[in-house]
Amino acid sequence: MFSRILIANRGEIALRIVRACRELGVHSVVAYSQADRHTLAVEMADDAICIGPAASKESYLKIDRLIAAAELFDVDAIHPGYGFLAENAHFAEVCESCKIKFIGPRPAAIRAMGDKAEARKTMMAAKVPVVPGSKDVIREEKEALKIAHEMGYPVIIKAVAGGGGKGMRVAHNDPSLIQSFHSARREAEMAFGNGDVYIEKYIDRPRHIEFQILADEHGNVIHLGERDCSLQRRHQKLVEEAPSPIMDEKLRKRMGEAAIKAAKAVKYSSVGTIEFLLSADRNFYFMEMNTRIQVEHPVTEMITGIDLVKEQIRVAAGEKLRIGQSNVQFRGHAIEVRINAENWTKNFSPCPGKITGYITPGGPGVRIDSHAYTGYVIPPNYDSMIGKLICHGSDREEALRRCRRALDEFRIEGVSTTIDFARLLLDREDIVRGEYNTSYIEKMLEAGLPILAEKAGHGGGKG
Repeated sequence: MFSRILIANRGEIALRIVRACRELGVHSVVAYSQADRHTLAVEMADDAICIGPAASKESYLKIDRLIAAAELFDVDAIHPGYGFLAENAHFAEVCESCKIKFIGPRPAAIRAMGDKAEARKTMMAAKVPVVPGSKDVIREEKEALKIAHEMGYPVIIKAVAGGGGKGMRVAHNDPSLIQSFHSARREAEMAFGNGDVYIEKYIDRPRHIEFQILADEHGNVIHLGERDCSLQRRHQKLVEEAPSPIMDEKLRKRMGEAAIKAAKAVKYSSVGTIEFLLSADRNFYFMEMNTRIQVEHPVTEMITGIDLVKEQIRVAAGEKLRIGQSNVQFRGHAIEVRINAENWTKNFSPCPGKITGYITPGGPGVRIDSHAYTGYVIPPNYDSMIGKLICHGSDREEALRRCRRALDEFRIEGVSTTIDFARLLLDREDIVRGEYNTSYIEKMLEAGLPILAEKAGHGGGKG
């Protein structure tokens, strides 16, 4: 096991890793920006070091400063969390060259799955079902039109280096394809420094189902079941649950085997997620692989009893998996709600500022992963998520009831949040029945946002 780990991240995931290190008896060092000087991760870590100004490009994305911090504290490994450099193959290579263990997969696996067009080729070779689409990067408008005509509309343009919904556009005809092609390329270039895109057939009203993978460096790969992440807005997940309400054992077996096959195709080790689109006729297609710990990993932890962050660290330290596929057992149901500092009545606009009151829910089956507290100032420089509410029940009905109760107890004052929106969402009959898809929230907002805001009665949050 490692003796010292540098945590190259912020917010709730940095705190989550600090806690895992403490339980493993590992000395934790948090690298933080000037804006994050007063966060709980910095407070609770064994050591902390400032690596630069608030801007990510001058702190959390500065590889040289992170490596300097790691060498200063003589750490054995760096944990990148999610976002920032977590899926940066070059960063993993630099760590390797400095004889610092990157807590994640090998650089080759990150690179293979990070390029979406290359990932499609890899999955096709491994006989994992993929959405019909272009074989290579599309660089010309004329070529994009030709492929769209061959597949038939609608199609979706995707950035090869994409993530978080950036560089993605849906086109239903030639004019919208031309506009979407160029706008997706521009957005991808700005977000990732790579404007390359490819085209896929757009699967209408699918479910977004992802399988949690756990693999060691000795060739052992298992899956820990699925998460349903279909409740999202602009490709950003808002609510996740495990297991999926539409899953059965036969489909889980098929998708789980495909997920393991996908991981083995790139000789994967670490935790990771294979993401699928599941059509209405129950056909599934590989979408992408996230080569890191996921925001929504707690729902899997709640139904399996497996601490994914600790297992990720153990695997990086060279340990073999302690369980096999036959040992994985699912207990009950878990739901995660992301709590964002946003005013959802004003198009989910970010709401940085000082939290003047903070009361979290509790009781059986309720977990809060958050770095927020009374007096904490939410900086405007980063993602607006300030925490996650995870509720577990003996079945889905109990998990939903528990989650509603917990949301009713949750109080955040001083800033607007998405608590009220989540509460209204979980009351809807379609959600209670488990009948939703990736376009559900968008259509709901188009149909009735003013009515929802009036019912909330809080001006968009608990502020």
